[in-house]
Amino acid sequence: MSAGNDPAQRVAIGISFGNSYSSIAFTSGEGKAEVIANEDGDRQIPSILSYVEGEELHGGQAKGQLIRNSKNTVAYFRDFLGQEFKNIDPTPCHQSAHPIQNKSSIAFQIRDTEAEDQNTVSVSEITTRHLKRLRNSASDYLGKTVNAAVVTVPTNFSNTQKSALNKAAKDAGIEVLQFINEPVAAVLAYDARPQAQLADKIVVVADLGGTRSDIAVIASRGGIYTILATVHDYEVSGIQLDQVLMDYFAKEFIKKHKSGGDPRENDRSLAKLKLESEAVKKSLSIGTTANFSVESLAGGIDFTATINRTRYELLASKHFAAFTRLVAHAVEKAQLDPLDVTEIILAGGNSNSPKIASTITNAFPGATVVLAPSTSPTAINPSELSVRGAAIQASLIQEFELEDIEQSTHPMVTVTPHLSHAVGVLCISGDETSGVFHPIVDAETPLPVRRTALITTPREGGNVLIKLAEGARHIKVTKPEPKPKKEKEEKDDDDDDDEDSDEDESEEGEELREKTWKVSNVLSEAALRGLKKGSKVEVQINISADLNANCIFREVGGKGGVRGLLSGSKVTQNGSA
Repeated sequence: MSAGNDPAQRVAIGISFGNSYSSIAFTSGEGKAEVIANEDGDRQIPSILSYVEGEELHGGQAKGQLIRNSKNTVAYFRDFLGQEFKNIDPTPCHQSAHPIQNKSSIAFQIRDTEAEDQNTVSVSEITTRHLKRLRNSASDYLGKTVNAAVVTVPTNFSNTQKSALNKAAKDAGIEVLQFINEPVAAVLAYDARPQAQLADKIVVVADLGGTRSDIAVIASRGGIYTILATVHDYEVSGIQLDQVLMDYFAKEFIKKHKSGGDPRENDRSLAKLKLESEAVKKSLSIGTTANFSVESLAGGIDFTATINRTRYELLASKHFAAFTRLVAHAVEKAQLDPLDVTEIILAGGNSNSPKIASTITNAFPGATVVLAPSTSPTAINPSELSVRGAAIQASLIQEFELEDIEQSTHPMVTVTPHLSHAVGVLCISGDETSGVFHPIVDAETPLPVRRTALITTPREGGNVLIKLAEGARHIKVTKPEPKPKKEKEEKDDDDDDDEDSDEDESEEGEELREKTWKVSNVLSEAALRGLKKGSKVEVQINISADLNANCIFREVGGKGGVRGLLSGSKVTQNGSA
């Protein structure tokens, strides 16, 4: 009996299947996600297969074959699944087996048997072999046969690609319980921690991956995640960071050994240069210096060199800046301001680099929390975020029937109406123009929703008018006051502190930006009479799926209250997946 038909027989894990690396995880009896290492001890398993005289090598062992057996080594194939040959970019496969057109699909010509002839192996079959190895590693570790999984996918994975991945997984003996978007899995990994506090927030998940960058802006409302905007870029990736180091060490080699030639002009030398440069990049994420050492790099010459983190960050500064611009563009695409962003989660192995975290931190307001190893001691390993989230999701749904899972994840269920404006209250005593808007239900909140809030009334108590209203976020920009002319002249005369003076002036020139609220539409009004001095008002708002609002206002500790029922025409609908 298959796992899909009998949940009791199901052994489910989380699988993160990346273009560069894959990982597997399970949830322990205590509900904690644990990443599984394969037989070689790798928790981050290269998504690579290699064949030597018919023997299949996988992961780190296969990666080592990129130097001596590149034509029979398949790498960077995930994004080819479910695609037509004319739509793919084969550039990352330059130093491995090249993709070819095979009917309407994509394949590789490799010698994967002991025979001398090459075979045409489809990308679907390669994926099946890769997933089977991941499944076997998980089964060996757990001591029982894994037969189901929640699998992460990029946000721009099409339904055709998901179908192709589902078929490949099924052929590998894995029942896909659910596909979960990588950024959503990353947020889930953080929100599932025991110390995590559930709160409405805007989260940006920024993944500087091996072959591409993926940015997602997510609204988390009452534990429900809504993707507001995504950005994908193949021109900003870990490959560019590797290339910076490759160019640096190649130039250093040419300086010292002119007779050896340029190691970038020979395929074998280039593969050695790339593998060692990637290792140096990882070392610089942890330490301040790293050694580069390759035997017979070019012309039979051994080469060693050292680089420090400062030099690397200088060489790669334009790529770090480009990644930060992508993050800012995603926020702008979501029609938000940097002040709206609560957290930025850095995902992917390259996010271990401290410079990436510091560059993004400097580009956002101080109130925005950047979650990365260099900025937060409690940060989860960026390489493990997606797979941990997938494992947590697998533990939550593995006991359900497959049909129930499919129904609950159907767009008819997951695509719901959302609020386009925040809904909150103004608490007014006396002057009608006074009062501060208190948002209770944020914009982008899925419906139906119930929220309760305690609002502090004016200290003197008495009669209070409460207005239920829609609020629009507004960014208030305050320009600095110009310096008094005399003070400026005195500073100009101070030759000793020219440098400090420039810094002071640049700081003075910065505009102050803060988030404020403007009432855009009053929905209803209610008067509460004879409130006690310093009392609080409890406001409860229920907004149904058909956009009708039911409101209750009452003094905390007092008797009675005011109830109102509003038509939903004032609240617009914003469907989002």
